Amino acid sequence: ALTDFACSSGYGYDDVGKVKLSKLFADVFHTQAAIASPLLTCGTHTLSTALFGVLRPGDLFVSIGEVYDTLHDIISGKNNGSLLEWGVEYKEIKYSGNKKELARVAREITKLEPRLVFIQRSRGYTKRVDGYSIADLKEMISAIKKAYPNSIVMVDNCYGEFTETKEPTDVGADIIAGSLIKNPGGGIAPTGGYIAGKKKLIDQIAGRFTAPSLGTEVGSYNASYQPFFEGLFLAPHTTSRVLKGSMLLEKTLEYCGIKSTPNGIPHDIVRSIEFNDKDKLITFIQGVQKLSPVDSHVLPLPWDMPGYNDQGIMAAGTFVQGSSIELSCDAPIKPPYIAYIQGGLTYEHVQLLCLNLLIENV
Repeated sequence: ALTDFACSSGYGYDDVGKVKLSKLFADVFHTQAAIASPLLTCGTHTLSTALFGVLRPGDLFVSIGEVYDTLHDIISGKNNGSLLEWGVEYKEIKYSGNKKELARVAREITKLEPRLVFIQRSRGYTKRVDGYSIADLKEMISAIKKAYPNSIVMVDNCYGEFTETKEPTDVGADIIAGSLIKNPGGGIAPTGGYIAGKKKLIDQIAGRFTAPSLGTEVGSYNASYQPFFEGLFLAPHTTSRVLKGSMLLEKTLEYCGIKSTPNGIPHDIVRSIEFNDKDKLITFIQGVQKLSPVDSHVLPLPWDMPGYNDQGIMAAGTFVQGSSIELSCDAPIKPPYIAYIQGGLTYEHVQLLCLNLLIENV
């Protein structure tokens, strides 16, 4: 109803939009419960909230493969209230994505008996050539559950939502989390994140999200909820345009003699482009900014981005600051100088980038 879009203030006890938005996310991801809120500031904050909500002192948290750069300080930072400082142990099990390695991964999980097993669906800044497909995740989660049934499986779902007809929670994940300025916001949501999964776990996370005695009973938002509902409505279509644009970009880069991955239909909205040259990397990202609908006059330069160990450069001439469902591109300034390009609200915007690449390479 239109009344569900109304803003709230103070404690937000009568905030119907807050309640219905979370219920809608639970329905969409086929879970028992969810928290979908503009008060979750970004993907990193959302993942951190979920991890701190579920893990307890003395627990072991295991990641299958590398985690995204901004999680490092959350896991093992010093003098910052990290999981390590709260007595949570962390181990990383190496995994390249080759299914032949799953037997070894399972043996390690059986030996470690972790409280939580973490899977990053997208590649992030890792060397994987593609994000995990739902088929991949199904095999991984099945292997984890057989190895140690008591473990909680959490999937970082950022960049992967709606790239297929099923989600990780359809194939056994206990919790998923993501950002609303990526796929599920449809390019309209101005902020926010979501966590969806089993009710018992969501209730625990809700105590971390606000306070143990409050959970999701409190929390107001003094602006309209319409962008969140409308963004989710548009999200599958918007994501499909991004995937189509990514495949066009793959062929254009190939024609220009530039290597990129993945090949064919991607399983997330990220494409990596390998330059092996610092100046070429910076020039490309500056070119993406020049074709942006917002701040096209701005010249991006490498800088010390919060949460990253290396300097980074980012083209983000987006309507929502930092939105990666919109056409954007970023990279750590380190060899082999790989740019990570994502998004594209319209297929035509990606076509413009491809046309520009072809002109420059004539």
